[in-house]
Amino acid sequence: MKNRGSEGRDNMERTKPNGPKSIDMKKKKKNMQRLGGAGLSLEAFANAKSTNSHYNPALIKKHREFYKNAKYVSKYKKSQKQQNQQGVIPSAKTTQEDDNEEKHCSKLDKRNKKKKKGSHGLKELYEKQQEEKEKARLEREAIIQAKKEERARAEAQRKAARENMLKRTRHGQPVMKYRIEHLLQSIQSSSGSSVNKNT
Repeated sequence: MKNRGSEGRDNMERTKPNGPKSIDMKKKKKNMQRLGGAGLSLEAFANAKSTNSHYNPALIKKHREFYKNAKYVSKYKKSQKQQNQQGVIPSAKTTQEDDNEEKHCSKLDKRNKKKKKGSHGLKELYEKQQEEKEKARLEREAIIQAKKEERARAEAQRKAARENMLKRTRHGQPVMKYRIEHLLQSIQSSSGSSVNKNT
């Protein structure tokens, strides 16, 4: 009998669903599902940690120098082109420059004279434009000032009418004199406008 009882207890312990071992297994299964199955392999983990940040100061410096030099070269080419267009000979041709100094001086004098004549016309044009702008500005200011005065006048009239409409007698009743005057004025203005429309 003792043996049967002890065997029964062992069987009961084995069939218990909520034992400490089953809790650990549930946690492991949840963790595995959360990690996407069996988790990361050693190679995948190592590759994820060793991603290259692509930061190389020497390479960046090299790129900067390259673009800086390219900028200087383009500026130099532009200045050479402008000098050739203006008739100024580069410094490499100094022997020809000595021979043609007088020609260049006369050309430059002619250009300066043309510029002076043109600048005089431009100056007059500029002054005219400035005068027109000033006139337009003064007109705008006058219109704005007139609107402000009209607004202030209308505001004063509304304020006076409001004060009259809010006046009360000793007993707290509204003073009807001002209200009747207001009604009379509104009727006269509406009838006057309707008469004007009919004629």
